[in-house]
Amino acid sequence: MADLTTTRITGVSGILDLAAAATAANAGGDTAEVGNRRFLYVNNGSGGSITVTIATPGTSSGFAISDGTYAVAAGKTAIIPLVNDFRGSNGRAAITYSGVTTLTVRPFELPTP
Repeated sequence: MADLTTTRITGVSGILDLAAAATAANAGGDTAEVGNRRFLYVNNGSGGSITVTIATPGTSSGFAISDGTYAVAAGKTAIIPLVNDFRGSNGRAAITYSGVTTLTVRPFELPTP
């Protein structure tokens, strides 16, 4: 898995061109920082739906918690919150994709209010 670099949006930078900042998704999956104000931007340029899966490593009363799965329709974009529930043992979320041919992604962090 490749470690994605989080782009921090500051009060000075304001609105960014999210699509221009995105990079190609890794066929073997990616990792990203998690936490408050962090999200994953996903741009699906393909002709079919792509599923983004984020591993949820925790358990509840000994039962596994389902991974987060997000369907991104053909030609659409998505914003997926990178909540602390996705934090793996390395402190990052493990992200996989059902297809990557025309998929671009980038984690962002919003400024502190």
